[in-house]
Amino acid sequence: MISIAIRRFARKAKHDSIKGASGLSTAVSTGSRDEFAKAAPPMPVTLLTDDERMIQDSVRKWANHDLKPLVREMEKNELISPSIIQELYTQGYMSLEIPEKYGGVGMNFTSACITIQEISRIDPSIALMVDVHNTLVVNAIRFWASEFLQDKYLPKLATDSVSAFCLSETNAGSDAFSMSTTAKLSSDGSHYVINGTKSWITSAREAALLLVFCNADPSKGYKGITAFLVDTNSPGVQIGKPESKLGLKASSTCQIFFDDVKVDADHVLGEVGQGYKYCIEILNEGRIGIAAQQIGIAKGCLDVVMPYLNEREQFGQKLLNMPALQQQYAQAATELHAAEVMMLNSCRLKENGLPFVKEAAMTKLFASQVAEKISSQSIEWLGGIGYTTDMIVEKFYRDCKVGSIYEGSSNIQRQTIAKIMNSELEQ
Repeated sequence: MISIAIRRFARKAKHDSIKGASGLSTAVSTGSRDEFAKAAPPMPVTLLTDDERMIQDSVRKWANHDLKPLVREMEKNELISPSIIQELYTQGYMSLEIPEKYGGVGMNFTSACITIQEISRIDPSIALMVDVHNTLVVNAIRFWASEFLQDKYLPKLATDSVSAFCLSETNAGSDAFSMSTTAKLSSDGSHYVINGTKSWITSAREAALLLVFCNADPSKGYKGITAFLVDTNSPGVQIGKPESKLGLKASSTCQIFFDDVKVDADHVLGEVGQGYKYCIEILNEGRIGIAAQQIGIAKGCLDVVMPYLNEREQFGQKLLNMPALQQQYAQAATELHAAEVMMLNSCRLKENGLPFVKEAAMTKLFASQVAEKISSQSIEWLGGIGYTTDMIVEKFYRDCKVGSIYEGSSNIQRQTIAKIMNSELEQ
């Protein structure tokens, strides 16, 4: 059963996210920021609705009470505890944007990012499962899947079925559209046969449903790329062994092999040949989710280090009061605040139908830099004990590094930002 507290506020959340925005629909339909600003007096992006604060408090309490005691054990075992996965569903954290009619919570995108951020303050590995499931797979199904596929899969994704996003390949990382996995249509048009290998797939071990990108017509290049929904237990699907990683160890990252996997033609997500468009659009949203994870990691570091600086004394005074350290942690807090403001602003732009691609790229780029910097500094501020597993900060340091790599490397984010800046000059 999904958390009663979350369900109670779900409908109100939709209203509160646009509360007071008279004339909003007109501004959104035009995509004009100027018209939007006139229609709705600007509010601080850091001002959360009652319902967003409710989900923030709910996740924070759950993560500290139920998740925190299992973090080191899950990392050691390189396995997410089944009880934690069940709790993610029970609390409603795996169905945040799934409509209530499918058994979901029906909240907004900001609530999903807040959830990812709060879980990341305790264990980014768990937040990653929540992020990929909600911001990539579930939302892709909500946006582009047929009614048949939504009816079939959204109730499962809301209750007990973990999902995975299958795009990358060994030779198709940043250049994702050079993929070699193919989907060949049968002679009678009833099904496709998928062959190929996907790499670096998050939650592959736990996933019951795969969103798989394949090329259904290689002669058309990237315009042949098509998205499919594939059950993990389909004949011919094989999950490889988990990668041994620097961080995020509890989160499974595996290859997935497709050997003559038969997929019914009605399991195409959206339209044939439109997969590349869906992929670009959904990753733009996913990057905000990764930024939320990175911000949560940085906050988790300060959650540990600030009380320590207040307790630890050297040379007759608390570390907290030493001017040199004050300069450093004040700067860190400032950069962290800036990253969070950028993240929330990207969420609001996205929710209100305004352009947000540049802002999402900026947010992910900056948040990953901030997380890496703060986690590194936190180890130094803690001194020798920060370098040991007695303190969780060393885990955060390892966990955050991939933030500048997955869902678009930092150089890809810079390239996206520059491309949009150049196009703005031409307008």
